Amino acid sequence: MDAALGASARFAPGPCARLVVKTGSSLLVDGAGAVRRDWLASVVADVAARRASGQQIVIVSSGAIALGARRLDLEKGGRASLEDAQAAAAVGQVALSAVWEALLSDAGLTMAQVLLTLGDLEDRRRYLNVSATIERLLALGAVPVLNENDTVATSEIRFGDNDRLAARAAQAAGAQGVVLLSDVDGLYTANPQRDPAATLVAEVLTLTPEIEAMADGGSGSGLGSGGMAAKLAAARIAGAAGIHLAIADGRVAHPLARFATTGRGTVFVAGEGARAKKAWLAGRLTVHGTLSVDAGAVAALRRGKSLLAAGVTGVEGRFVRGDVVAIAGPEGIVARGLAAYDAGDAARIKGLRNDVQGAALGYAPRAAVVHADHLVLV
Repeated sequence: MDAALGASARFAPGPCARLVVKTGSSLLVDGAGAVRRDWLASVVADVAARRASGQQIVIVSSGAIALGARRLDLEKGGRASLEDAQAAAAVGQVALSAVWEALLSDAGLTMAQVLLTLGDLEDRRRYLNVSATIERLLALGAVPVLNENDTVATSEIRFGDNDRLAARAAQAAGAQGVVLLSDVDGLYTANPQRDPAATLVAEVLTLTPEIEAMADGGSGSGLGSGGMAAKLAAARIAGAAGIHLAIADGRVAHPLARFATTGRGTVFVAGEGARAKKAWLAGRLTVHGTLSVDAGAVAALRRGKSLLAAGVTGVEGRFVRGDVVAIAGPEGIVARGLAAYDAGDAARIKGLRNDVQGAALGYAPRAAVVHADHLVLV
């Protein structure tokens, strides 16, 4: 079997019972700001075929801002300011939902709209609510169509690109695979628009610094907000949960069928996924504070140990017990976890052995500042 075809087979209905498919703005909306309806109908046909084969599909769809900008006659595709983007999204989301609903209905499928903010997937309780909602919609036979709720998202609290949203949604949905349909056909060794010698990377087993260096952060179309760097970030989030991710060419008709038959694209192969809570921690994009630790603590964490106060050298941020914090060693972030102390108490006992922490706190200390059961390496 061709190696590329073998990689794309990971996303077939058999091994991948539940698949998340993301469509970018530059694919769905043309340069004049109109929906590329014929192309979208071909995507829906692919979705319907996979559904008939027993695969459940969740769609993450960009395009609301681009569609709304056309209707409101906004410059720069509605991205000149946060206020313009919010207004464009409010208008464009109606149009985006309508076209998806019409095409899915024509294919005999029921659409469900789910609008999400970063906070919906960063807060553990809301994340579980999203997961339960998607699970129920799929059980009822609906096709959830997700998008970031750009109308209420702020510049500080938003995904900013639907690549990472797709990866986080895949975690919440319990999916086995994510396909990012893009205006490029995969990850290249260099930007192919600038380097004619660049070659396509068919499969990535580990996100090494060399792989990261191949990413180009820009969006070529000017319509979207992502880029190759965002897609690699999405691959890292998906991989933490044991979810395979592919970048495939979306510029062709029936892109899912074409990916399945040709295997052309880049597949990021996931290893064994972390447990649900640890995968959620690894995929988080925001933290409430940072615990700086020494090299000895880093080594202990990598052996699966808890973070003890004795290894903490600094406490930054305003967090309370149960908040997610980053753990930074001498060379950068090494882990995320749930704090067992408020920031003030963590600062009081940093660097102290367990037997002297009680005097500093005024109460019996807990076993760890971040317990191993509530910690994940990144």
